[in-house]
Parts: sequence; structure tokens; C-alpha cells
Amino acid sequence: MSKLESNVRIVLWRHGQTDWNVENRFQGHSDIPLNKVGEYQVVAAAKVLAALKPDRIVSSDLIRAQKTAAALAELTNIKVEINPGIRETNGGLWEGKTATENRSTHGELFASWYEGGDEPAGEIGERRSDVAKRAVAAIEKEIKDFSGTIVFVTHGGTVRSVLGSILNLPIEQWGIIGGLSNACWSVLELTKLHTGSRWYLAEHNAGSLPEPVIGDDAVN
Repeated sequence: MSKLESNVRIVLWRHGQTDWNVENRFQGHSDIPLNKVGEYQVVAAAKVLAALKPDRIVSSDLIRAQKTAAALAELTNIKVEINPGIRETNGGLWEGKTATENRSTHGELFASWYEGGDEPAGEIGERRSDVAKRAVAAIEKEIKDFSGTIVFVTHGGTVRSVLGSILNLPIEQWGIIGGLSNACWSVLELTKLHTGSRWYLAEHNAGSLPEPVIGDDAVN
């Protein structure tokens, strides 16, 4: 069964490094800016992504994503569109706290969530399935009647949830998808087959030599 050419490519680009990433604090909806390393990372990554000749750039509304998107916009002269549907997981009571702190206050809940459970993050936050539902819906709306390449500037936890959902993995297996390093990306292509169309994961955690994954999920 041969593949035909894809006419839709989406790039899921994680924001650059923040101080909370380095400190292993759960960021979630907290609006934390890039640090100096992150500012350097996104400029370097933008030079690579510009070669894909993207048609659109869609960013989460959080400042770390918007600043990341701006680096690519400057090179491509494409206006950044904002879509809050692709923001990070609401971490509830875990936001701003380190993994060690969250384990000490919510040991069983945090362990289950970390291992791939679908409990609400931080008791009152979002479930992974909630994140996937809103983010995939946002992406599908953006690509309706579209042909070309869109860069979605988003977050590590959101990317994992999107990939797990869009690739039709059982939710208990989403944890097998490796995280994204800061300012790295995954590429999905909507591939036409003789039996229909399906998403194909063309690249994952691309953009640099292997780096440690630190950050948004606060699990290290």
C-alpha cells in the first residue's frame, strides 16, 4: 500500500527554556518568560524551522510560547496567530512547585499521574484527556480547508497529549512518547493512503543533538 504525498504538515514546536524548567517547577498555565538560554535556543531553532518555509505560525497565548514564535516570525515575516487552545496543562495545586514538593504533598496522585494516569493534575487541574481534547480541537480547526505547513508553538505536556491522541494510542500508553527538549519539535503529516488519510509522525524531538528533557511536566 503506497503512500501519496501529504498536503498538510504540522510542526509542534516547544518553547525555549525558562528558569522554572531549570528548577523543575510545574509551569502549567503560569506565565513564565524565557530565560537567556531560552532566548538563544529559539533564535537558533528558528533558523532551522524557517527552511521548512511555513505558511502560518500559531502560538499558545502564554508568553514563553509567544516569544518563541516571535523568533520565527522575524525570519519569515509571518504574523503570529494566537490560540489559547494549545496552551499547557492546567497544573492545579502543583503549579510553581517542584516535583519533590508535589510528591511530598500528593504522593499517590502525583505518582499515578506521572506514570500516565488520567487524574486531574494537582487535584483541581486538567486531565491529560482534557488537554488532548482542547488542543486537538484547536489544531483541527486551524487546518480545516488548509494546505501547507503550520508551526504550532506550544508546550511539552500538550505535545505529548496531542501526539497520543492524534496517533490513536490508548491513553495509558501516552507516557511512552518521549518528551520534547526546549525549542525542539515534532512533525506530523496528514498522509493520504488508498484506504483514506491518517496522521504520520515524521519527526520527534528534532532540532538539535540529543539534550536532556527538562521541564513542563516537572517529573525529574
